Amino acid sequence: MSGSTFGKLFRVTTWGESHGLAIGAVVDGCPAGLSLCEDDIQIFFNRRKPGQSRYTTMRKETDQVEILSGVFEGKTTGAPISLIVRNLDQRPKDYGNLVNTYRPGHADFTFTEKYGIRDYRGGGRSSGRETIGRVAAGAIASLLLKEMGIKLTAYTKSVGPVVISPEDYHFSQITENSLYMPNNEAAAKAASYLDTLIKSLDSSGGTIECVVTGLPVGLGEPVFDKLDANLAKAVMSVGAVKAVEIGDGTSVVTSTGSKNNDPFCIADGKITKKTNHSGGILGGMSDGSTLLLRASVKPTSSIAQMQNTVTESGEEVELSIHGRHDPIIVPRAVVVVESMTALTLVDLLLENMTSRLDNVKAFYTEEKNVQ
Repeated sequence: MSGSTFGKLFRVTTWGESHGLAIGAVVDGCPAGLSLCEDDIQIFFNRRKPGQSRYTTMRKETDQVEILSGVFEGKTTGAPISLIVRNLDQRPKDYGNLVNTYRPGHADFTFTEKYGIRDYRGGGRSSGRETIGRVAAGAIASLLLKEMGIKLTAYTKSVGPVVISPEDYHFSQITENSLYMPNNEAAAKAASYLDTLIKSLDSSGGTIECVVTGLPVGLGEPVFDKLDANLAKAVMSVGAVKAVEIGDGTSVVTSTGSKNNDPFCIADGKITKKTNHSGGILGGMSDGSTLLLRASVKPTSSIAQMQNTVTESGEEVELSIHGRHDPIIVPRAVVVVESMTALTLVDLLLENMTSRLDNVKAFYTEEKNVQ
């Protein structure tokens, strides 16, 4: 199976299955000298781990990370960083009725057709639990970005019909509710909506928004490695994400050039923009303004309502999915979207160092030059 590695210079390879012995990642390309310990990564894990509220799966996993290599005396060494999280609360018996049955909305059918074999225990590599490796790498990438003065903030913008307008954002409230929404009043309405879905054995989708401040101008390449293109691939690789928007996103189709263009101006002696419809990206490169990204997340596929499906032998059957499943994926996916954004930015930051000859010459001629 290919396709488990992301990035060029800052690379992460994830491994493991939902109900295997462990999940993990190997991060290669991290510069030496970054302060890193397991607690730095655990902070990110605690945002995605199960069992935090009635709106997440009740699977009881501590998600304790172990750093196996690449760190010495609290600093990265430049060697590959190997990370592992052991699966402790496995219940393969919950999936006994799925051995030969395809779950609607899941990868069961396509996985079987492609590989001729399938790990039916929670979906194996297709499980959302695979994102643990992404979050571990994203935590490291975020520490690197913090060293550069770059800040990422991700949150739930909408849950079903409950949508928060930017003028009603209160970022201090994101961690005050279990849905990670920047507005406690909206979170209460969303919770009420989810309660009705839970009673009817159904699930909900929603929107995750991520804003990035402090980016330099010029991240991204003008052709195939555009910043927005790489971000779209990174975030779309998250299993439940069905659409990615930058800036005004799909609303540009009803706009006009005179409204959608961001006029340039001079502020404090620097070139800036009066508006930010572009979401901080022009021509595939960061323009120095706030990066704005949104991800549309589909409703959880595993629901207890009776659904029509088929077996591997071609028999039409009805299926009700039991076990421990999230009625909404969005809150736990917030940190995953943030992590994939961080990984993309760090990779392009490292790539951007070679974009100009004077940058290369400056690095090798400064007094800090390695002797």
